[in-house]
Amino acid sequence: MDMDTVCAMTHDFAEGTGTRDAGAEGAPDAPRLTTREAAGRLGVKPETVYAYVSRGQLTSRRTPGGRGSTFDAAEVDALARRTGRRDPSPSTAGELVFRTGITLIEPDRYFFRGVDAAELARLYGFEEVAEWIWTGELRPGIRFADAPESLAAARRTAAALPRHSSSTDRLRAAVAAAAAADPLRFDLSPEGVLNSARTLLPTLVGALPSAGEASPAAPPADGKSDAGAPLAHRLWPKLSDRPADAASLAVLDTALGLLADHDLAASTLAARVAASTHAHPYAVVSAGLGALEGPLHGAASGSAHRMLSEVVGRGGAAPVVAEHLRAGRRVPGLGHRLYTGEDPRAGALFALLEEMPQAAPAVAAARDVVATTARHTPLHANVDLALAAFSVTCGMPAEAGETVFAVSRTAGWVAHAMEEYAERPLRMRPSGQYTGPRPPRPLPSPSRTATLGSSPAK
Repeated sequence: MDMDTVCAMTHDFAEGTGTRDAGAEGAPDAPRLTTREAAGRLGVKPETVYAYVSRGQLTSRRTPGGRGSTFDAAEVDALARRTGRRDPSPSTAGELVFRTGITLIEPDRYFFRGVDAAELARLYGFEEVAEWIWTGELRPGIRFADAPESLAAARRTAAALPRHSSSTDRLRAAVAAAAAADPLRFDLSPEGVLNSARTLLPTLVGALPSAGEASPAAPPADGKSDAGAPLAHRLWPKLSDRPADAASLAVLDTALGLLADHDLAASTLAARVAASTHAHPYAVVSAGLGALEGPLHGAASGSAHRMLSEVVGRGGAAPVVAEHLRAGRRVPGLGHRLYTGEDPRAGALFALLEEMPQAAPAVAAARDVVATTARHTPLHANVDLALAAFSVTCGMPAEAGETVFAVSRTAGWVAHAMEEYAERPLRMRPSGQYTGPRPPRPLPSPSRTATLGSSPAK
C-alpha cells in the first residue's frame, strides 16, 4: 500500500471528509456507495479507492455513527468513465457487470466479436466460429483433432457409467478423465488454453456412444480416423441412427455455431467464476456443464422436444398447450428475456429447416404452438423450440438438443475463461446478506435421537 493510500485512509477515518466539503457532492439524498461498492464499480481494490481520494479524484464522507466511508455514486461513475476501468454497474439492480469482447446482444440480433453471429454460423463451420470467438481470426477449413491418450481415458470413463446415464453425465465424466490425462492442463497461457480446447471438443464428441448404444464405439480396427471431418459430422451418429444428408448436417453445424456463446448465461457465469480461481480449462468446462444441466438452461430443449413430438402426434397444438397450462407448466420453447421478438438463433435454424421437406411436420407444429399461445400471450419461438423441431425431424432422442448445446457452448466457456484469466484473480467475492439468528447463542444441546445408542464421551 503506497503512502498516498495510507494518508487518505488515515485522513478519512479521522476527519470523515475528502478533499471537498459535503455540499459539493450534490443533493443530500444522492445515492451513496460503500468503499467496497465503489471499488466494484471502478474494478479496483478498496485501497485504490482511497488513493483516488488522496489525489482529489473522489470525495468520501464518513458514515454517520461509524468509521466507514461512503462515496457519491455519480462521482464514482464519472471516474469510471474517465479511467476506462469499467462501465458503471447498476447497483440498484444488484447485477455484476463484466467487460467482455466476445458477444454483444441487441434486441433482435447478437454478434460475435462485432460480426453478426447468425450470418457467421450460416456461412462457416463450427470450428471456424470457435476459432473466431477464441482468437478473432477466421481460419477457413480448420479441424480439431483429439489427443489419443485423453480420448481413450474419456471413452473408458464414459463407458463405465450406468446404462441409463444421460449424455451430459457422460460429457462431465469425459471432461474429468481428459483432464487427468493431460499433464499440460495447468498451462493457462493463451496458446496452452487453445491447445487444450482444440483437443477437448473432439474428445467430448468421441466419448459419446453412438445413437442406440450404451457405450462409446471402439476406434476403427483399420486405424482410420474421422479427425479430418467437421465436428458436426462426427457428432451426427451420436445423436441419430439415421443416415446423414447434407441438409441435416448443415443444420447441425449451424446450430453448433449459433450456440457457441450467448454472453453471460448462467453456465458461462459459473465458468467465469471457476476461471477467476485460475482453475484449468477442463475444470472451467466442468463448472459450465454443471450449471447447464439445470432444467431451465440447457435441458430446456428436452421439454420442448417432448411437447413438439406430442403436437405432431396429435395433429395440433391446442390440446397440448391446454394441458401444459392446466397443469401449471409454462409452454416450453417460447420467449426469451433478452429478445423482444423471435430469438435470432431460432430464426436462423427455422430458415434452414424450412428448406428440408422432411422437417415440414415439425416446423408446422412449432408454428402452431406459437400461434396458439399468441392468442393470450405474445411469446415468440426461442432456440429450444427450433432445436426441438430439428431433433424431432431427425429421429433424435429428447436429450439431443442438450448434447448439441453442451458441445457447442464449451467453445464459449473457453473464450470466457481466457478473458477471465487476464483479470484480477478471485475478483468475484460477493457478500452474503445474513438472515440467521443473531449471535451470540449458546452451544446447541445434542438432540435425544442423536444420543440414543451412543457411547459416553471419553
